[in-house]
Amino acid sequence: MGEVFTQIVPTFNKSIRIETRTERLSAETGALLLREADERLGLTRHIASRLKDDRHTPVHSCSELLRTAIMLPALGWRDQDDADFLRHDPALRSAVSDQRGVTPLSDNSPGGLPSQPTLSRFHEALSHEGNRTVIRSALLECAGRRLQASNKGHRKRYVTLDVDSLPIEVDGQQPGAEYNGHYGAKIFHPLIATAAELGDILDVKLRPGTAHTAEGGLDFILKLVKEAKTKLCQIAAVRMDAGFPDDETLSGLEKEGVPYVARIKNNAALDRLAEPYLTRPVGRRPEEARIWTHELQYQASSWSTKRRVVLVVKEIPGEIFLDYFWLVTSWNAIEKSGDQLLTHYRQRGTAEGIFGELMDAIQPSLSSNKRPKSHYRNNPMPQKKAKNLSFWVNEVRLILAALAYNLAHAVRSVIEESVGSGMTIKRVQERFFRVASRFIIHARRLVVIVNEQARNSWEKLWSSMQQLDYVRICS
Repeated sequence: MGEVFTQIVPTFNKSIRIETRTERLSAETGALLLREADERLGLTRHIASRLKDDRHTPVHSCSELLRTAIMLPALGWRDQDDADFLRHDPALRSAVSDQRGVTPLSDNSPGGLPSQPTLSRFHEALSHEGNRTVIRSALLECAGRRLQASNKGHRKRYVTLDVDSLPIEVDGQQPGAEYNGHYGAKIFHPLIATAAELGDILDVKLRPGTAHTAEGGLDFILKLVKEAKTKLCQIAAVRMDAGFPDDETLSGLEKEGVPYVARIKNNAALDRLAEPYLTRPVGRRPEEARIWTHELQYQASSWSTKRRVVLVVKEIPGEIFLDYFWLVTSWNAIEKSGDQLLTHYRQRGTAEGIFGELMDAIQPSLSSNKRPKSHYRNNPMPQKKAKNLSFWVNEVRLILAALAYNLAHAVRSVIEESVGSGMTIKRVQERFFRVASRFIIHARRLVVIVNEQARNSWEKLWSSMQQLDYVRICS
């Protein structure tokens, strides 16, 4: 299990000795929690059974490669090189392996976790269109399975889908990464959809850095709405930011009968329309903020018809002028009043929190690519297409990062149930995943020893794991 090194003696306390031993030790015990959640949801088996695997005599199965690619970022390890660093970690080997009993840690088992080159080849295999479609659909599948497991096999009546774009800054020469003047950086500009009521990521689609916010948005939304009605809910509504409400998107949603609300950017025509409503009420100003909503009709020059818009006026303490913004919606005032519409739209902040957690806790790592040589000794060279580090491989990386988020969120939802309070994924990684342990093999049994503090929290957590039992409840 490793070499024995000379003891290290710290200068600040010479009674301390630091040494290595051949014991099976791990600081990634949370991988066992992730594997338990994965097994109860049946997620990896569902994905692997649908992937096309053309490898000959592989050392690691498709399921093991998937678990490695999802669990490492869920635990906070963002680079493929980390698989080499953690290659012989007993917790990860036990959590990733298809084998049962003590076989994952036996000397006869394959050499630890998949290596970085193996994971790179696996990402390339997933980048083919059929496999890419399978793992993309697994995002919604994961959310649906968790929902139905906790809801006795039933869908929700109503779910709102939050759709937005997400800038991901990159370095290097990745195909599709471009400088975006709005963000002032070289980025990819993917579409991303979440469900605020559930906290899950439902779909992602990688786009070049120069893509407009709404580019490809209508097809992305309509496909997602159709799938959400089979997995999540009976009625799906859409909530969007100010970059999406062009006429093509709004008309497409209205044609399909999909209710929506979106913020629209201020312009000179809207400023004139808002002017009569920007007068303060008579009387002393209160110390707290006040908000008013006003019902109006508006047709932009690029819109094919008039639409209901709601003017939201805000009085901010200490500010001389009133602030305001606009919402456009397909709901009428009877279905949702202006105040109800504003409350509904403000829940978009939950979706922005999901984006922040994805970038902070999971940190999707999109690969770089060397700039191809165009000339050699002043002679033009034939340009070869980048094979491994292509645009589609980067989309695979982003989808796997989103799957890692969903799996970590599934564990997080169980933890919140057991402790009775909210918790960020970063905090889950620190308190529940980063647990030191010792693995001991006794005949046919593998014993994992954790400290008493971890044992108390894990006992409560394990009793709440039944809310993820999709395989038992719904299969």
